Amino acid sequence: MTTSTVASPAKLSSNDATTLSDMLLPVVRSPMLDHEEELFAYELVFYRQGAGTDADTTLVGGVLSGITDGAITRLVRGNRAFMRLPRALLLEQTDILAHTPRLGVIVHPIHVRDTAVLQRLQQLALRKCPLLLDLGDLDPSSSEPHGPLESLLRLTSYVRLDAKTLDADTLASRCKQLFERGIGVIAGNVDDHHTYARCKELPFQAIQGRYLLVPQQIEVPVLTPSRLSMLRLMGALQDNNAGPVELGEIIRDDAVLSYKLLGCVNSAYFALPRQLKSIQQAAIFFGVARLRNWIYTMALASTDDRPPELLRTALIRAHMCEKLAQGMPAGQQEMAFMAGLLSLLDTLLCAPMEFVLSHLPLAPEIRDALVEDRGPFAPLLEQVYAWEAGDLKGAHMQPQNIRKMAGAYYAATQWADQVYSFAEQRPH
Repeated sequence: MTTSTVASPAKLSSNDATTLSDMLLPVVRSPMLDHEEELFAYELVFYRQGAGTDADTTLVGGVLSGITDGAITRLVRGNRAFMRLPRALLLEQTDILAHTPRLGVIVHPIHVRDTAVLQRLQQLALRKCPLLLDLGDLDPSSSEPHGPLESLLRLTSYVRLDAKTLDADTLASRCKQLFERGIGVIAGNVDDHHTYARCKELPFQAIQGRYLLVPQQIEVPVLTPSRLSMLRLMGALQDNNAGPVELGEIIRDDAVLSYKLLGCVNSAYFALPRQLKSIQQAAIFFGVARLRNWIYTMALASTDDRPPELLRTALIRAHMCEKLAQGMPAGQQEMAFMAGLLSLLDTLLCAPMEFVLSHLPLAPEIRDALVEDRGPFAPLLEQVYAWEAGDLKGAHMQPQNIRKMAGAYYAATQWADQVYSFAEQRPH
């Protein structure tokens, strides 16, 4: 796995930098958010490559390795996380979960008929391993959907319902029924804001789905003064003649932004040979184009009225696009970073992309990628979107590209989490 080009002076440990990439495991972390839009847990979705025994062996070995060496814990920042484990791993290697109490198992209803797996799940429940029963495959028209699953319901702390397949009344009744039993209920496949609004009215412990990345439809978009100020700052940074001194002057009056930026670049994560004491010094050390992207990142990640996981996703996309642009000229790598960072700008600002970009002077190549899905950066964004959705069957997803994407995604999550930890800080 390669390290960040944004932080090229950094020296990450070899374990951090290579583990998931070496496993060749395509994985995405999918957030489950509570009613306050804070993280409740991640689902780790491992995408199986190929079919047959070899694919099973690769998946089992990769998941086991990721748990034992801590790579999976780092991927989720030590938060609660749920995974689907292959049957072989469930039967032979579940003892390892006793040492990782924040990692839980997603249980399929079919396990109710598998005596060996059911016994292993009982052992995990006794060890306080979180179990999540996924009811997404149940017949939505069944009048007694939970009866045959009583033995599993007694073991699980959480149940996930499929908000896409259940009609509104059925979703509500099943959610309330499980809630009254003291089970935490998760709404899954919530892919639009209408469904999300319905779920927020029900006693769900968390909500999961693509709704988080979809812009809300607003008839008359309005940018608040703080968001307009952020766009003006980003617009000022687009001046191609800005050098280190000019960058320092542009953000001189924003003490909070300067504090966050210098705190981040001077952190142990990047292991700089000396402390950088001003924006001008940082621009000289990293280069103007790179630091400009950092300022964009800090400004955007400081949007404190939006879900933190949405902001992290924007940072992950930026880093992945920059990695995928390696081989392009340096200037285009910087623009690829911007294309990824701004790909969620409409969702972050609750306004149509074209409307938002009308307030922001951008290179035509970036605008074309974001608005018209064309130009040199559109294929990079397409690859990132496909990775998020688990679509590994496209022509660009050959085995060697999957390896590259796995490494880029893991590196991007680590970079995004580090940067966001500084972006959300407030000066003492």
